[in-house]
Amino acid sequence: MPSPISTPQNICILRLSAIGDTCHVVPVLRTLQQAWPESHFTWVIGTLESRLLGALPGVEFITVDKRAGRAARQDLARRLRGRQFDVLLHLQLALRASLIARQIRATVKLGFDRPRARELQWLFTNRRIAAHRREHVMDSFFGFAAALGVHERVVRWDVPIPEAAAARAATLIPAGQRTLIISPCSSHTLRNWSAQRYAAVADYAVQVLGMQVLICGGPGDADREMGAAILHHARAPLSNRVGMDDLPQLLALLARATVLLSPDSGPVHMATMVGTPVIGLYAATNPARTGPYCSRNWCVDAYAQAAQRFRGRPAAELPWTTKIEVPGVMDLIAVPQVTLKLDALIRSRP
Repeated sequence: MPSPISTPQNICILRLSAIGDTCHVVPVLRTLQQAWPESHFTWVIGTLESRLLGALPGVEFITVDKRAGRAARQDLARRLRGRQFDVLLHLQLALRASLIARQIRATVKLGFDRPRARELQWLFTNRRIAAHRREHVMDSFFGFAAALGVHERVVRWDVPIPEAAAARAATLIPAGQRTLIISPCSSHTLRNWSAQRYAAVADYAVQVLGMQVLICGGPGDADREMGAAILHHARAPLSNRVGMDDLPQLLALLARATVLLSPDSGPVHMATMVGTPVIGLYAATNPARTGPYCSRNWCVDAYAQAAQRFRGRPAAELPWTTKIEVPGVMDLIAVPQVTLKLDALIRSRP
């Protein structure tokens, strides 16, 4: 699609969630800010996600409580009453997001191409990006910039970290202390590795590589149970910080860490934002689509093996968005595969 407006003055971005996907939006925002430095940018975002990204400069954030349903849409309509945008970037496929898009007045409502516009998204837009197949989520978001005529990508995040969070992180990860952060849980439990295997990698990091190991996670029961189980199985001393850090505090820790070990989850993309390499554990999902954008070479990728074992055909024959979230799928990843990646990563760093 050629640029509908040479230089849009008011641009609205709609991406409510999840954490990882909102992280993917930031370089697209940076790309458009560089192309149109005088334009005004508004981002309609989820309440949780705004706690992580709400300090980005040069952006007006309007938060939406996704759990509030119709009341949230009515509140948004009230806050946007009388406002008109040149362009809406409708970056979310969920129907609830499209219902919110209805409340946003824009001359151009740009959405995904028809094959990718699931959950009827195409009914809520009047322009579409170019069709592409089998690309990373962040690359699909860059398709929105390209559709507006902006092709020079800016793969940069520069998310501000609060001073208090940075100072706190410095006390937990002193300068020069090689640190492995394990964020063991995804919100999709079948993407999680076993506590015993996390513990084995943690022992290796401490006993062989001389690293400090922090276990991080949210305040939920599943995260707390996993953290306790890793401590139980580990022989080396570990620091269990599950439930202790909010999103900016976790981002500050990730910024000082040497490496993150995690399944497909939000912290994978938070670490990417601050330039920390990620050893991603991928069997239930495809790292070519959802892996850490700058660390896909460090991922342990068992997705092709999972496709053969649990779907009976090559991964290339599965629909691009296929998730293989079945019991036992993460057992395809062995401890030595992870420690080999960790060894190589440590050797690659000065």
